[in-house]
Amino acid sequence: MITVLLLILSVITGVFLGKHFGKKEKLAKNLLILSAGFLITICLNEVFPQVYTAETGSSLGIFVIAGVLLQMILEALTKGFEHGHVHHHSEHNILPVALMAGLFVHAFIEGIPLANEEHEFSPYLLGIVFHNLPISFILGAFLFNRKNESRSTPSYPSLLIVILFALASPMGMLLGNYFNPDLQPYFLAVVGGIFLHISSVIIFESNKNHNIDWTKIGLVIVGVSLALVMHLFHDHSAVGHHH
Repeated sequence: MITVLLLILSVITGVFLGKHFGKKEKLAKNLLILSAGFLITICLNEVFPQVYTAETGSSLGIFVIAGVLLQMILEALTKGFEHGHVHHHSEHNILPVALMAGLFVHAFIEGIPLANEEHEFSPYLLGIVFHNLPISFILGAFLFNRKNESRSTPSYPSLLIVILFALASPMGMLLGNYFNPDLQPYFLAVVGGIFLHISSVIIFESNKNHNIDWTKIGLVIVGVSLALVMHLFHDHSAVGHHH
């Protein structure tokens, strides 16, 4: 229940902030960079070790690559929404139905491995929450600050997109309960590929004139540090729980 609440709240909070502070593009970009540092660390410290220590008897690398390719396909629908590329497109360029489908599938798949998470506040869950915030921020800014969008009464499609995105990961988690737990490493491998692609695109995206962007480097380090602290805390509590 706490997991579901955290997932929904992360989306609602992000959308709310995006609606009211969405004009500040720099803030959205900084949030994305921070979350990318966090996400790539969760990926390398939590997701991949779980994937590669699983006794599956087969190489799971192909599923990681499948996750990367899947995310590339989803971005054809979302037009790189997950990287904050909204400003590169006119509003007419992004179809609400395509955006809704792309974001839903993305969040739904991330939710499936949560069904077999042993700890309520696992680093994997916090990785999704941290990742949801900037995407929801951009979503709120995009949906509720458009020229044809009334301030007081958001349109039906906009609300539907937010609701579906908020419920996607919990629905994935619900479905995950019906899968054989032995399939967990395969789902984690696919999500690992998705995380790896998104975070690396954000982090390694070229700066203008390829100058050193100290703010970006600093935000990545902060994101990495936060994830490492949670990783250490999680490891410590897991050992304590085991004793």
